[in-house]
Amino acid sequence: MRREVTLRDVAELAGVSSRTVSNVVNGYANVTERTRVRVQRAVEELGYRPNVLARNLAQGRSGQIALVVPYLDTPYFSELLQSVIRVARARGYNVLIDQTDGDAEHERAFIAHGSRRLLFDGVIFSPLGLDQQALADRDPNLPLVVLGERSSDGTFDHVGIDDVAASRQATEHLLDLGRRRLAAIGDQPYATGEAAQLRTRGFREAHEARGLTAREDLIISTPRFNRRDGAQAMARLLDREDPPDAVFCYSDLVALGAIHTLISRGLRVPEDVAVIGYDDIEDGAYSNPTVTTISPDKEMIATTAVERLLLRIGSPLPPPGVELRAPHRLIVRESTAGRAASAVHRGTPPMW
Repeated sequence: MRREVTLRDVAELAGVSSRTVSNVVNGYANVTERTRVRVQRAVEELGYRPNVLARNLAQGRSGQIALVVPYLDTPYFSELLQSVIRVARARGYNVLIDQTDGDAEHERAFIAHGSRRLLFDGVIFSPLGLDQQALADRDPNLPLVVLGERSSDGTFDHVGIDDVAASRQATEHLLDLGRRRLAAIGDQPYATGEAAQLRTRGFREAHEARGLTAREDLIISTPRFNRRDGAQAMARLLDREDPPDAVFCYSDLVALGAIHTLISRGLRVPEDVAVIGYDDIEDGAYSNPTVTTISPDKEMIATTAVERLLLRIGSPLPPPGVELRAPHRLIVRESTAGRAASAVHRGTPPMW
């Protein structure tokens, strides 16, 4: 029978004290990032599972965290979910999952006063229906980490990427190809559409930096970032007298829908119309053509979100909320560079 891995085993492999391992496992802040990474690698290599049951019972905790997202059928969220579960499990926590469908009342129930009822100790939350003010009205005692584009008000942590810079980079890539009739699919000009609005801002800024003006009539709104909306928006663009020669899609699913319409109309991608997506989902790497995309570091987003949440759960006094940005990179594939293209990676460093 295999001997149970102990805290001391992890400490010996990582070359640190047992107290240091305990601090890392419990999410305490008084550990350097280099030491934290070394301990985490030792935890994963040995398969160490902290015995959190007794600790949680003594501290009135459930040993569970909640991950609340708008849609589980969106590949970006399903891929992120897998990473969150893996990281949380390594820290001895289970993950409760909920899909809100962007319903504001459903989302509000998760962060309202008394929402936990001992079911979970904190929430990693990607709101779609709630605006910034609604987040400010939450239970102040609820440990909370927010994903997406609702910036921190100083009482919770926000983890994401720089959407403006990423979208600017995507648009610059199309301009570098010599394309000038650029369209954008995915704008959402309403109160809870911050992510889309930031991508539209990056699209415009890239034009301005080249002394160009973005064609506002080629910026198409969609209710969701899915294949159907991308396909329908692309059809509207192609019905114009002056259709675009390149399209920036605000998700890879939108890009896949747009490509479907282009091919069904007898157009070539990228020869006639270049297409770039966003999110770097697995489907985009295996589509025909493969999809050029902006790739956020989903693993770092998940790891940072879990670690910051556990830090909040374990702290007697909640730490100040911080803004944390994960890196992104441009992955060039066939939908902009053709079949002869090799993958080109250009990225941004993390901003911690």
